[in-house]
Amino acid sequence: MDSNDYFALSQLYARYAQAVDSGDWDLWPEFFTEECSYRLQPRENHERGFALATLSFESKGMLKDRVYGIRDTLFHDPYYQRHVVGAPLVHRVDGDRIFSEANYAVFRTKLDALSTVFNVGRYLDTVVRTPEGLKFQERLCIYDSEMIPNSIIYPI
Repeated sequence: MDSNDYFALSQLYARYAQAVDSGDWDLWPEFFTEECSYRLQPRENHERGFALATLSFESKGMLKDRVYGIRDTLFHDPYYQRHVVGAPLVHRVDGDRIFSEANYAVFRTKLDALSTVFNVGRYLDTVVRTPEGLKFQERLCIYDSEMIPNSIIYPI
């Protein structure tokens, strides 16, 4: 992987964080290929090989359904979130596929409260080159704590 490819990968991670923090939910599915996987899973389940995940979406269409749910059907107290994402670590490159990971921390701010640490973990990603640039084919968000406050509405 050359420095231009690594820069493009870093920009993908940074643009993803900016998009999900902005609250413009239509941007989120566009970071993924049509045939994709997005899963949010506790660390213990991942390390023990258990498939159980808190959220699991298996196509871009399912991501768009989640966007519809966030906007139009789910009732929840609104909040802001802010991602802090570490530099991506590239494990290997296989043709047009990049296997990478990065640590993340998500802070949540409710309108009437102080900011709190909401979710901490790491992304395990398969990124592919497309005519539109790099996109996630698979994003596994592995969070460290078994405890999550109430529910997770917005993408991590």
